[in-house]
Amino acid sequence: MTDARSIIARIRDGGQPSPDDLSWFAAGLASGAVTDAQAGAFAMAVLLKGLNEEGRVALTRGMRDSGKVMGWDLPGPVVDKHSTGGIGDCTSLLLAPALAVCGAYVPMISGRGLGHTGGTLDKLEAIPGFRTGLTESAFRKQMTDVKCAIVAASADLAPADRRLYAIRDVTSTVESIDLITASILSKKLAAGLEALVLDVKCGSGAFMKTPERAEALARSLVATAQGAGCMTSALITDMSQPLATAAGNALEVIEVMETLTGTSVNTALWDLTVALGGEALALAGLAHDAADGEGRIAEALSSGAAAECFGRMVVAQGGPADFVDRWPDRLPSAPVMMEVPALSGGFVTQIDGEALGHAVVHLGGGRLREGDRVNPSVGLSNLAGIGEETGAGVPLAMVHAVTEDAAKAAVRAVQAAYGIGPEAPEEPALVQKRIG
Repeated sequence: MTDARSIIARIRDGGQPSPDDLSWFAAGLASGAVTDAQAGAFAMAVLLKGLNEEGRVALTRGMRDSGKVMGWDLPGPVVDKHSTGGIGDCTSLLLAPALAVCGAYVPMISGRGLGHTGGTLDKLEAIPGFRTGLTESAFRKQMTDVKCAIVAASADLAPADRRLYAIRDVTSTVESIDLITASILSKKLAAGLEALVLDVKCGSGAFMKTPERAEALARSLVATAQGAGCMTSALITDMSQPLATAAGNALEVIEVMETLTGTSVNTALWDLTVALGGEALALAGLAHDAADGEGRIAEALSSGAAAECFGRMVVAQGGPADFVDRWPDRLPSAPVMMEVPALSGGFVTQIDGEALGHAVVHLGGGRLREGDRVNPSVGLSNLAGIGEETGAGVPLAMVHAVTEDAAKAAVRAVQAAYGIGPEAPEEPALVQKRIG
């Protein structure tokens, strides 16, 4: 007879539980048959000893099946993208409507800010009236009418993950690649996807700081998703500096709208959206290969079709009908703006992206504890990038804050996050490796 103690002991001793055992454990997390103490011991055993590929697939499937698994009857492939998180990473807002224009259906279930990284839902909620919590019937209607939606996970989606994630957070087991893999994929696969492209970030602003850790996670995610029956590939992408030149909810939406409408295109945002979209279209059979898919995504963006689709998504989720035309008037702005002067002259040689993320959180743009209210107007803009030349007193960024004291503290934090040297470094490649 299966029981939690024997499963934990087998992993602790370097063995591998059977797929049925791991499915049972996932179901027990959701039902309460597994206690908090047992869940914590399981997480620690997995962190220290690891699961093999068959075990990761079984745990992921079990967590996926612990709640509702959505099914779709749509006249096109159901596709999504997941990013492991970074600073100024707002590609989802560009990619979802671009994929929809190209014939995909995109039920994007996203998250809120986590640690130093921003959350897609928090960014969208900077748009007045935008609702991320949809009923299933509203979600399904929007998928039929608009072909894309960006929403919060419902309570009945992968409940085993919700329980295990909270326990990992208080037992120092968050960094287990096996558990990260099962957590990410159980939620994504419960959305009924046929194809998934993964953006695995690497660098100072990412959770995976080194290329080796990023590649290990990417390979685990791709193998597990494919083992669970979903066509998947991953791009390992640079997060040694912010992707956008802004970090903060409304400020990133501004940069998205500038790029979507062509008023001021952020090249890095555009290029990464096109690369991820090309992969997704190829996986879904909507393009001959990734290069063909990239061309289709670029056309959706440059023609304005993606901006029009984004506007329809905003309206469907409660936002202003004129948002695409009047977004500068519709987004909140902070009362205090303060430049961040460089402390010395030279070239930007490195950026501590995690420190920038924490600066935004302390301004009120993220949560220091669960339940904190997010201020959508605060953050950083006009961030200097690696390789840029600067001089003493020349602005490295602009702080958007509620009070002068908060702005001054952010100025000091941003100055400390920038490394400045006498020689220009080589700018890191945006896309570093493809896995899949």
